Amino acid sequence: MSTWIPAGPALLFAPADRPEFFAKAADRADLVIIDLEDGCRPANRESAREGIRLATLDPSRVIIRVNPAGTSDHVADLAAVAGSPFRQVMLSKTEGAADVESVTRVLPDAAVIALVETPLGVLRAEEIAAAEGVVALFWGAEDLVAGLGGTTSRFADTTYRDVPRFARAQVQLAAAAHGKASLGSVHVDIGDIDGLRAEAEDAAALGYVGTCCIHPSQVSVIRESYRPSDEDLDFARQLLAAAEHNDGAFSFNGRMVDAPLFRQAQAIVQRAQS
Repeated sequence: MSTWIPAGPALLFAPADRPEFFAKAADRADLVIIDLEDGCRPANRESAREGIRLATLDPSRVIIRVNPAGTSDHVADLAAVAGSPFRQVMLSKTEGAADVESVTRVLPDAAVIALVETPLGVLRAEEIAAAEGVVALFWGAEDLVAGLGGTTSRFADTTYRDVPRFARAQVQLAAAAHGKASLGSVHVDIGDIDGLRAEAEDAAALGYVGTCCIHPSQVSVIRESYRPSDEDLDFARQLLAAAEHNDGAFSFNGRMVDAPLFRQAQAIVQRAQS
């Protein structure tokens, strides 16, 4: 199980060139992702970096998304982060362990959230998950589909097409295999509340620690989706209490409890606490 757990399940992107939004985003969401890549106009990146150096937000609730390794913006982004109190770094378009090392070489104490959103990155997901410094993996569908030469990641009913679904599974399996956390991808259709809820509920059921979003209105939906029902939480707490007096498999409320069910109960309680 991952040791990196966000303060809550809703992570909200904020453009790095709009510093007036930083505190508002941090107030509305559990973590704010200050975006120096797609969410920041290239012409504004230098001033945005200065804004990051001057920001006074709680570092435990801030992630800085930096530009991909191998770009001049990447180098400048890391220099700005080095001059700030922030050490949670989301690396765009991660395609291998060498990309992660480009961050940890400059910031040895960085907690790297690797954004896997290219065809090569998906194929190297296990290598990325195993890299020193990586604490979580986050997948992205839109850049992935663009890298395929495609035009849309979703069917008309807003569900993902097969390749994005495969990428999602590939990235999460790699993360879990190496004890790293997984973050759910953004739902870009802000008005599709039902679609967001379905994806967030599925992510919570599969062990994701959070879902990223692009609009404050999506925060409450994600929080509700990750929050266990009172019934599930009560059952989990009773099961864990019973486990304190039983070794190995045992019967509880008509169900046989073994290690997997015990770990699921732990996950439910942990989600409720976050």
